[in-house]
Amino acid sequence: MNFIPGQKQTQILNKENRTLMEKQTFKIAIDAPREKVWNVLWADDSYPTWTAPFAEGSQAITDWKKGSKVLFTDGKGSGMVSKIDESVPNEFMSFLHLGMVKDGVEDTTSDEVKAWAGAHENYTLKEAQGKTELEVEIDIDENHKEYFVDTFPRALQKVKELAEA
Repeated sequence: MNFIPGQKQTQILNKENRTLMEKQTFKIAIDAPREKVWNVLWADDSYPTWTAPFAEGSQAITDWKKGSKVLFTDGKGSGMVSKIDESVPNEFMSFLHLGMVKDGVEDTTSDEVKAWAGAHENYTLKEAQGKTELEVEIDIDENHKEYFVDTFPRALQKVKELAEA
């Protein structure tokens, strides 16, 4: 496994609350074609499996098209509301996080949400020496850094297992 946490600091351009966010990067080499890795990441049957380290019962409700809304939920009606900022099949997916969902209700205006709204989560797939390099780059605040540094490597290991099966 090759996980490389980045340490670069970046400022999220949030007009209402300029929260300092850190860009964290995770990488893993997967012995499978990009198309298979892409399918594992975004298919309805595999998404809940690889995202289980974040929350059991995770699901993504979207059509996976650029500009579309995404509800990332825990299966109990709570999670995040985001937008697909960019999608290049088998190469790149970018999510712009807009807010939270609590008990099925979207919140994009509370002070809690404004502190991190505008953060990105980017997935890049590249061919490297006959394998697929999956790189995930996320903007996180200090309050969530430890959680993601612990959880993302476990989730990416699940992606690797599913894609290499």
